[in-house]
Amino acid sequence: MRILFDSKQTQYKDPFGTLTPGQKCTLNIHIPSTVQATAVECIINHEHGALAQAVSMSYKMKQGAYDIFTGSFIFDQCGLFFYYFKITNRSGSFKLFKYGDDTNMEAGDCWQVSCVPADFTTPDWAKGALIYQIFPDRFHKAGKCDLTGKLEPYTVHLNWNEEVDWRPTKEGLVLNNDFYGGNFKGIIEKLDYIASLGVTIIYLNPISKSFSSHRYDTGDYKTPDPMLGTEAEFTALCNAAHKLGIKVILDGVYSHTGSDSLYFDKHKHFGGNGAYNSTESPYYSWYKFYNWPNAYNSWWGFDTLPTVNKMDPEFIKYIITDEDSVVAHWLKAGCDGFRLDVVDELPDEFVLMLKKRIREIRPDALLIGEVWEDASNKSSYGVRRRYFVDGILDSAMNYPYRNAIINFIRGWDNGPGLKNTVMSIVENYPPQVVQCNMNLLGTHDTARILTTLVDNYEGTREEQAKRFLSRSQYLIAQERLMLASFLQYTLPGSPSLYYADEAGMEGCKDPFNRRTYPWGREDLDLLSHFKRLGQLRKDSEALRMGDIQFFKADDRRIGFTRSYQGKKVLVYMNRGRDPWEIATGKILLGHNLRTVSLNGITLGEKGFCVVEEA
Repeated sequence: MRILFDSKQTQYKDPFGTLTPGQKCTLNIHIPSTVQATAVECIINHEHGALAQAVSMSYKMKQGAYDIFTGSFIFDQCGLFFYYFKITNRSGSFKLFKYGDDTNMEAGDCWQVSCVPADFTTPDWAKGALIYQIFPDRFHKAGKCDLTGKLEPYTVHLNWNEEVDWRPTKEGLVLNNDFYGGNFKGIIEKLDYIASLGVTIIYLNPISKSFSSHRYDTGDYKTPDPMLGTEAEFTALCNAAHKLGIKVILDGVYSHTGSDSLYFDKHKHFGGNGAYNSTESPYYSWYKFYNWPNAYNSWWGFDTLPTVNKMDPEFIKYIITDEDSVVAHWLKAGCDGFRLDVVDELPDEFVLMLKKRIREIRPDALLIGEVWEDASNKSSYGVRRRYFVDGILDSAMNYPYRNAIINFIRGWDNGPGLKNTVMSIVENYPPQVVQCNMNLLGTHDTARILTTLVDNYEGTREEQAKRFLSRSQYLIAQERLMLASFLQYTLPGSPSLYYADEAGMEGCKDPFNRRTYPWGREDLDLLSHFKRLGQLRKDSEALRMGDIQFFKADDRRIGFTRSYQGKKVLVYMNRGRDPWEIATGKILLGHNLRTVSLNGITLGEKGFCVVEEA
C-alpha cells in the first residue's frame, strides 16, 4: 500500500491548478493506517528555496485502510511555490516527494503550485483559436515584387517550385538571401483558402525590411520588406482578414537586430549613422562592444545578429514607449498582437512593459512567447521567469505537447507519457493561458512534421536536400500525421498549423522546412482531413474551451473528455492493433470505425473518434 496524493485530482488538491491571492486551497493526503502517522505537515517553499509556509494537517477520517489528513493554506502574494510532505510516526519522520515510491519516498521532485494575479486575463478571441503560421516569402506570390530598396545582394527564384538555396558561399557562409516573392497581396488572395481550414489567427514570421529570407535579422523595424509590399498593403491584409473573422499577429524580434540595419549599419546601406559607424550614433547604446567597432556581443555568436541591450532606455523608448514605438506602429497599422521570438532572452521587466503598452493601445492585444519547455517554471540565464505569476504572457509555444504527441504516435510512449505531459501543462498554467496555448506540430524551427513522424535523419545539408520519403514511408507518415493532428486539434489550447503541413509538405530542418507552398500539388487527402478538423473545432465549443479529463492512457490507447458549460464530448484514439469497443453517441468525427450500432462503436487500428455525449 502506498501513500496517496495526486495534485491533479480535486479529491487530493482543491481547487485544481493555479491559485490567486486570497484563494483557499485544501490538501488531502491518504496515508495507510499501518504507517501509524501521528503528525503530517505540508512544507511550502518559495521558488528560491526559502520557507513560505509549514501547513499542519489534521486527522480527518479513516477510509478503508487509509487515514486521511487534511490541511489548507492561502497565498497573500503571487509567486511560484514548491511543496512536499513531512510525515511523522512513532519511529521518526520522513519526507514524501512527487514520484517517490515505496523503496524511496524521498526520491523525486516537489509538487508545484503557482499563485497568479486575480486580474490576469487573456483575449477572448484567442481562446480555443486555430492558428495558421506563414513564412511570408514562401506562401504565395501575387503580381510583381517591388525590389526598390531591397537589401543586396539577393537572388530571386524564377520558378516557384525550385529548391531552396542551401549551398554555402566559398567562405562557408549560409546567407539565406534567396527569395521567391511571397507577399502581402499573395496572402490576401489566399484568405478564403485559409478561412476554409477553420483558421481564426494568422501568425506571420518577420515582415520588417531585412537582408535574409527569414527576416530575423531586422534591418528597419518600422518598414515592411519591399518584396512583401507596402505598409498600406499590410493594413489591407489585416482589414481583409478581419472581415473573415481572422486576426493577424506579428513576430517581435527584440533580442537582436541585423548587422545590416538602420541601427548597426555595418555595410552603410542605411546612410552610415549606425552604431558600427560612430560612437555618437543614436543607436550606439543599444549594443555592447568589446572593442569598437569589430568586436561586439552577438546572438549565439552570429556576427550578422548583434545582440541589443534590452534595458537600454533608448531601445525601450524605440520599441515600446514612444508614441510611434515599434509595437504601437504595427498595432495601429492593423495587427492584433505579437509572438515574441526567444522570449527567454528578454528580461521579464522588458516583456512586462511591452505587455502593458500593447494593452494600453489595444485592450485585447495578444502576446505569445517562444518557450520550448514548461513556461511556468522556466529558468534562463540563472533567473526563474515570471511569465504567469506576473501575468506577462497570454500564451506560449507548446513544444511539450508536440514532443509528447510525437512520442506517442511513433510508439516511444504507449500513453502515460502523453497524459502526464498534457495534465502537467494544464495544472501548471493558468486556465486562461491553457486556452490560448499555441499547440504546434511544425514550425520554421523544426523539420516538417510529416518527415519527423518517420525520419530522424541528421546528415549534411547536401544529403538533406536529396532526402525525400519513399512512397511507403510517405503513406506511413500520412497516416501518422492524421493521428497526430487529431490529438493536436482535440487537446486543450489553440492548434497551430505551419503553412503547407496540411498539403503534405516534407523536408528536414532549415532551410528544407521552408520550401514554397505546393499550389496545385497538394495531398488532397491530408487537406480534406485538416478541413474536417477545422470544422470540428468550429462546431464544438467543448473542444475549443472545455476542461479535460483522461479516462484512458495506456496500451496504445488514449481517451479523454472535454467538458464546457454542460456540453461534453468524448475523444478516443486507438494506436493498437486490437479493436476498441467504445460507447455509442453522436459521432462528430470518425476514422477507421469498424462498426457503428446502437450497442456501441468499434474503433479499429489507427482509428480515432469524437463522440458527443447525449
